[in-house]
Amino acid sequence: MEIKVSQEVKDIKTEVLVIGQFEGEKTSQELANTYAVEKDGFEGKFGTTYLLHTFGKIPADKILIVGLGKKEEVDANKIREAVAKAVKKLKQIKAKKACFDFDINCDYGKSAAIGALIADYAFDKYKSEKAEHLDEITFARFSQKDVDEGIIFGEAMKFARDLANEPAQFATPSKLADIAQHLDGITTKVYDRDAIERMGMGAYLAVAQGSVQPPKFIHMKYTGKNPKKKIAIIGKGICFDSGGLDIKPPSSMLTMKDDMSGAACVLAVMQALNKLQPDAEVHGIIAACENMPSGSSYKPGDILTAKNGKTIEVDNTDAEGRLTLADALCFACELGIDEVIDIATLTGACMVALGTVASGIMGNNEDMISRLIETGKDSGETFWQLPMFKEYKDSLKSDIADMKNTGSRYGGASAAGVFLQEFVKDVKWAHIDIAGTAYLEKPQKELIAGATGVGVRTLLNYVK
Repeated sequence: MEIKVSQEVKDIKTEVLVIGQFEGEKTSQELANTYAVEKDGFEGKFGTTYLLHTFGKIPADKILIVGLGKKEEVDANKIREAVAKAVKKLKQIKAKKACFDFDINCDYGKSAAIGALIADYAFDKYKSEKAEHLDEITFARFSQKDVDEGIIFGEAMKFARDLANEPAQFATPSKLADIAQHLDGITTKVYDRDAIERMGMGAYLAVAQGSVQPPKFIHMKYTGKNPKKKIAIIGKGICFDSGGLDIKPPSSMLTMKDDMSGAACVLAVMQALNKLQPDAEVHGIIAACENMPSGSSYKPGDILTAKNGKTIEVDNTDAEGRLTLADALCFACELGIDEVIDIATLTGACMVALGTVASGIMGNNEDMISRLIETGKDSGETFWQLPMFKEYKDSLKSDIADMKNTGSRYGGASAAGVFLQEFVKDVKWAHIDIAGTAYLEKPQKELIAGATGVGVRTLLNYVK
């Protein structure tokens, strides 16, 4: 879909003119006011739509009115959702070209473009019958700069969603490494099994040893012209999670191709940085592997040694993500960075606590966590801080090692965060658990079922 910007729309010939209506007010089009507002009583409540045929009275064949709700409550997130609602309606009526003319003083071009691209998304690569898509959208009253930035964000989300929706037979550790090595403006180094072993990443290697797919440790780097901060972002990269020898039930395993959603997010962020050109040094890190059952799999009761020398007793092989992240965190903390953020589909406990509405967040610096939460709000993504009380560490105690990889079934998301903190040294750190938000079983707001690309907008805005 091509997205354009035009400040003069009155003479644009298009299939559908999309306009906004604030609740209880009239629209910018007299035709719409006469038939929709005055005759049919369309109120403009948020998220409602009204389709009107123009019969040649204006250059557009149809007018689509989108309810924007109460004028004083409109913000960037509402505009994103309203545009997405309109695009979905346009796809339903099989329109190919539309012009959006919202009579709004603020420049919401970025949010509008993101909303359009989110709503136009479909993962139909493996389907014979392809989904409906728009060919062209024109936005009026918004700046080219803001719309262009929104396109970068929307395309980054599509990148992440496509990758997380791919089956595990495609999105292997080697494939993630190949993608990373072909990102414009990014320097990438990929470490193979021997190099990983030389670096002392015993926790990560243990998870990988049950699969025929070789592990790939991926280190990407973007350097801005005048870096004001050095940030590392780590994405959990379990390309398929069977649970290992503590195997998952079939129903729980069905969507485990999405266990690399954190890695997909990081790859998407890194590919967008060269276009956005932020003044930062950003390291993207992925410890990619599969967690599979076989004769060579790591076993409950094994003792693993992480990169920082700490030993871990394997209590459950299905608590594998934190083992790969442990070594990735050790690696990141040796890069001389200011902050590190890991994003991972880590615990079912977080999904139980927060559902699909919010991602869990915790860390060792309250200011950093607060900034991420606020950035998330502005980006249309919700993060909820979970506690990291020292008592959670008691459940991780081991009689024969420094710690176990799982604790009590209660407070599991917080216990996982406390576990990860053992591998963070001398840097500000935040952990984002996206177990409930990375993949949807049914549509939610502007998102369809499947991979959501969660974290992409927030991390891009945070870095920028």
